[in-house]
Amino acid sequence: MLLLLAACGPGEDASVRPVPANRKPNYFDVKGFLDKQVADLNRRQPVVEKQVRLRDGKTETTRVTKTDWAKELQIFYQADINKPALRGAYEVKAVTQSATTGQLYQRKVGVDATVRELLITRATNYPEAMSATIIQDNPLFYSEKKLSLRADARGVKSYSVEGIQKLVLFDTVRYTVRTRIVE
Repeated sequence: MLLLLAACGPGEDASVRPVPANRKPNYFDVKGFLDKQVADLNRRQPVVEKQVRLRDGKTETTRVTKTDWAKELQIFYQADINKPALRGAYEVKAVTQSATTGQLYQRKVGVDATVRELLITRATNYPEAMSATIIQDNPLFYSEKKLSLRADARGVKSYSVEGIQKLVLFDTVRYTVRTRIVE
């Protein structure tokens, strides 16, 4: 009986070999891009101006001189579609807008992933803009976030998050946060 079980084991089949950790990402490397931006922004510590609009529609503006950039940009890491489970889950389309080019990554029909789409536009040699739509939907909770980040050759210039949250038995909450780096 043991010999029979051993003969049915996984063996040296090439299809079950682990994927190397240093494999090139299938899609735009959101995590790598953000890691570089966080390191640079933490080093520079630029002043930022934030505008927040909540349920009542009023906008509050504030200036912040010290920011933990890993926490500040954490929401943008949710747009990372290079997870092994998402390999092949997105269609990639080339996009051309005036002087920029880019890629639009759209979730394929029937794929269960939170990132509906991710758009990366590039100037000559750097990402100029990143936008993503992230949706979470289940019987108790619905959330939709539209993320937008603009950059130039020096790094991040501005970003925004617009969102809707709906919990069962509670009102819908809409919010907008816009941040601009003042320097």
